[in-house]
Amino acid sequence: MAIVSNTETPLLEDTTTVNGSVDYKGCPARRSSFGGWRSASFIIAVEVAERFAYFGISSNLITYLTGPLAQSTATAAENVNAWSGTAMLLPLLGAFLADAYLGRYRTIIISSLIYILGLGLLTLSAMLTSLSNSDCQNTNNITSCSTPQVLVFSFIFSLYLVAIAQGGHKPCVQAFGADQFDGNDPKESIAKSSFFNWWYFTLSTGVLLSLLIVVYIQDNLSWALAFGILCTIMLVALLVFLLGTKTYRYTAKVNEENPFTRIGQVFVIAVNNRHNAPPATVAEVEVLQTLPQQSSEQFKFLNKALLARDGSSEDWKGCSFNDVEEAKALLRLIPIWTTCLVYAIVFAQASTFFTKQGATMDRKLAAGLTIPAASLQFFIGVSIIVFIPLYDRVFVPIARTLTQKPAGITMLQRIGTGMFLSAFSMWWRWSRQLVR
Repeated sequence: MAIVSNTETPLLEDTTTVNGSVDYKGCPARRSSFGGWRSASFIIAVEVAERFAYFGISSNLITYLTGPLAQSTATAAENVNAWSGTAMLLPLLGAFLADAYLGRYRTIIISSLIYILGLGLLTLSAMLTSLSNSDCQNTNNITSCSTPQVLVFSFIFSLYLVAIAQGGHKPCVQAFGADQFDGNDPKESIAKSSFFNWWYFTLSTGVLLSLLIVVYIQDNLSWALAFGILCTIMLVALLVFLLGTKTYRYTAKVNEENPFTRIGQVFVIAVNNRHNAPPATVAEVEVLQTLPQQSSEQFKFLNKALLARDGSSEDWKGCSFNDVEEAKALLRLIPIWTTCLVYAIVFAQASTFFTKQGATMDRKLAAGLTIPAASLQFFIGVSIIVFIPLYDRVFVPIARTLTQKPAGITMLQRIGTGMFLSAFSMWWRWSRQLVR
């Protein structure tokens, strides 16, 4: 009996599992063997490479469109904004496919392969465009100096392949990284909060390197070489991500409808039942099913989705109480999305007119050394890299002591502070421009 007791204790400690997570074999994930910072490091690596590649394209894209492709500044800015806007909207589709069918792990792999394909085609398109322009310079025929439309089309097609790949990466990589930490565990909850800070730190480091290295190669050596480097880095990052396959925590599959269908059904049924008055049984259901979580008093019209079409709630299995609460949470996000949309409009100027304006400046540091116009965006990355360690190591511990919250301040407070600082910086730019 003594032997059995001695062997059981370490086994119990070692096999502590994480609720809702499984390992690569589909077994409950042991906390000591799967997930944590070791697994998150593989995921961070692929995200750094993806941001390195994305900003290697987007930060200097307007220069390529107005240069080798000979588009006007207005047309190029329109194309850049259309492409970047598409790339920002496609994560909605990527999130749906990941949640409903593929899962985050498979979506990341497929998106990485599409990324590599798109970057490879960009490299080929840039090579052919360079050859076409060199042939143009050796002829006196003005009409032959316009870039062939087939090369323009191939370049745009490759760009949108990258946008599709980014649509799969963006909603899955960060969420998959967060899955490696258990928010219900006190220690891992703190690590999870720190993960998001260091995630953005490493992401910004990748962006900064892209602005300094890739942009310089594009402006001074070769566009095809720059795109080829991005393609190679994405390939290496995919291999690194695959190395961590046996260490990841995966979300356990639950036999339920995908969230888009469930939440959409809430709105449809609530509209159909808008004239039906909820009986007392619905209030009882709310009280019983929300303990210890209290039902939200906002958007109570969605509670009609708990009713059958005849106004009763007996034997009704269409929408659960959790489905209704998730729909309410989605509506609460709309003000945040709306305010962030205004910020996105301002932020988009950095890669278009800000870069073109920078091209008119005297950017020469020394003889033979001129900073590329797009590299001026590196000030954004530098400020993030400097601020995040101070935020994570100085501000958060102080705020945690005052608020007794693991993250120091809430996510909404972070967003509000960022919006205030963004508004202040735009006011400062406006006032300085008046003086100028």
